[in-house]
Amino acid sequence: MNSKSILLTGGTGLIGHNLTKQLLAKGYRVSHLSRKPGNDPQVTTYLWNVDKSEIDERCVADADLVVHLAGAGIADGRWTDERKKQIIDSRTKSIGLVYQLLKTKKHHVNAVVSASAIGYYSDRGDELMTEESAPNTDFMGKCCIEWEDAVDEGLQLGLRIVKFRTGVVLDNGGALKQMEVPVKLYVGSPLGSGRQWVPWIHWQDVVDIYLLAIENEKFEGIYNMVAPNPVTNKQLTQAIAKQLHKPLWAPNVPAFVLKLLMGEMSTIVLGSTKVSAQKIEDAGFKFKYPEIGLALKEIYG
Repeated sequence: MNSKSILLTGGTGLIGHNLTKQLLAKGYRVSHLSRKPGNDPQVTTYLWNVDKSEIDERCVADADLVVHLAGAGIADGRWTDERKKQIIDSRTKSIGLVYQLLKTKKHHVNAVVSASAIGYYSDRGDELMTEESAPNTDFMGKCCIEWEDAVDEGLQLGLRIVKFRTGVVLDNGGALKQMEVPVKLYVGSPLGSGRQWVPWIHWQDVVDIYLLAIENEKFEGIYNMVAPNPVTNKQLTQAIAKQLHKPLWAPNVPAFVLKLLMGEMSTIVLGSTKVSAQKIEDAGFKFKYPEIGLALKEIYG
């Protein structure tokens, strides 16, 4: 059993919740930084308010490693200037609060493992993105640059830093839930041209990659967190329909309709991002769900 202590930001989200369960099962001690008191007796919850720059100073005293998952939902609201600021601040100011404590309080934290997103590359057509590819200049690209730069401040504290540019995580909620609704209502269809690449990953592989980075101290730097077999929006829609045993007959949803409904945020569904998983595979990670059919079959059970 493991006696290490892991501090999670964003620990109550779907990935944080599942990672917490698996860490506890492996004998780790787990604590969360949260806006609200927790209800799991196995997890110590420390309160913080990122907007007010408030944080319980005791949170770092016992921690060996920090997993940074906190961040406002990218697609939870239209991208007004205020919303964009909230999306960035919730990722950058939050890790900044933790680093402030590490600079001033006694601690034995030696590593930070952080989420980032494939939004770093954003809409890039059919070009295969590797960790060395340049960032995009749109909002998502800028958001991810600021996010990763904020996490990299930990390098000045001598910390091991790992950042995962995460794709579309497939689970029982989130993006998949939104995609399956029209399919279940018999009006499912590809979005825009349907040819745009979707860099997806099964939630269990996400959790397993975090565990690998926590346990393998040689892990550092940037890794793409995507399945090795990307699919187009049309292929993903067809795969969902197949699992749900529903026909697809409706015409594609025109891009201009999505742009009218979603504004700038439509780049999330219309943008094409083809991302390589080669680096994480070369580091020894074996995907449980490398194929979209296998992943959806497990989720829909």
